[in-house]
Amino acid sequence: ANERKRMNFDLRTSALDQSQRMLNALEPGTQVPVHRHMETAETTICIEGYLEVVLYAEASGQDETGGERKFVEVSRVTLCPREGKYGVQIPLGVWHSVDVKEPSTIFEAKDGAYVAQ
Repeated sequence: ANERKRMNFDLRTSALDQSQRMLNALEPGTQVPVHRHMETAETTICIEGYLEVVLYAEASGQDETGGERKFVEVSRVTLCPREGKYGVQIPLGVWHSVDVKEPSTIFEAKDGAYVAQ
């Protein structure tokens, strides 16, 4: 992994593919900002390791000074293949992140071509 404690491998055949597929290797302590996808759901399957997908509700939008959004944790979904807990479907528009408990490899898939932000 790199300084972000994660590294991904793009499984698309070209940048024109109309779906996003990748393997993502994650180390404990990796920081994945709370985010959501407004155009697609996300499928996450844990191949090895142990992590929790954390789902959030937005507690407040940005304030008039442009401050950060605030979130409230709603639930956690454990992904751990050795416990038979393999994957989760994160619905479109749901705020989420991950809490990596041990070195893990996940497969992620989303609809639509990748658009850099």
